[in-house]
Amino acid sequence: MDKNAITIAIPKGRLLPECMELFSGIGLTVKESLDGSRKLLFPSADGSVRFLIVRDKDLPTYVEYGAADMGIVGKDVLMEVGKDLLEPIDLGFGFCRIVLAKPAAAVMDPTGWGHIRVATGFPKITMDHFARKGEQVEIIPLYGSIELAPMVNLADRIVDLVSTGETLRQNNLVEVEEVMQVTARLVVNRASFKTRSDRIVPLIEAMRKVVSK
Repeated sequence: MDKNAITIAIPKGRLLPECMELFSGIGLTVKESLDGSRKLLFPSADGSVRFLIVRDKDLPTYVEYGAADMGIVGKDVLMEVGKDLLEPIDLGFGFCRIVLAKPAAAVMDPTGWGHIRVATGFPKITMDHFARKGEQVEIIPLYGSIELAPMVNLADRIVDLVSTGETLRQNNLVEVEEVMQVTARLVVNRASFKTRSDRIVPLIEAMRKVVSK
């Protein structure tokens, strides 16, 4: 592998197949299958880049600190972690939404949001959302089974990521409002963009062409 290979961080999980489809579209493939592999570092077939497979919430940190030159991650993660990164392209795939939801049986909103507890895996996004509206709520950070919180009276509302909304429906929750729309974004380390622009800019432009088709 080229010792000057560009390191690209990509997230485990739902975005991974679409990420690899994008890179295949610009001529970057891997010789090994990523499905079920425990490996976390894969060189491209031509050796020009290496792919670093990491948790989505960790990905901006890898890029910000230069462990990866660039990466792909959802806008929700970027907004939540608030890292200092370049964000040259909205890649358009991985579309989903962050929404505020409540139990279907809770027809009326209590007067005054000050006594409302909101469970979420996005405490910063949630706090910012209510701050913009001038409403104070109690944020309860949770990082799994958010829909359970209203059922056991841990929270009155939830803010969560939804795709089809089926999980909300199965747990007798209804959407109250949309907090933000989410798509995958290309992010680039600021120092790498300056010092390795001869390698990074062509990659950005190639991806931009694929996305714009």
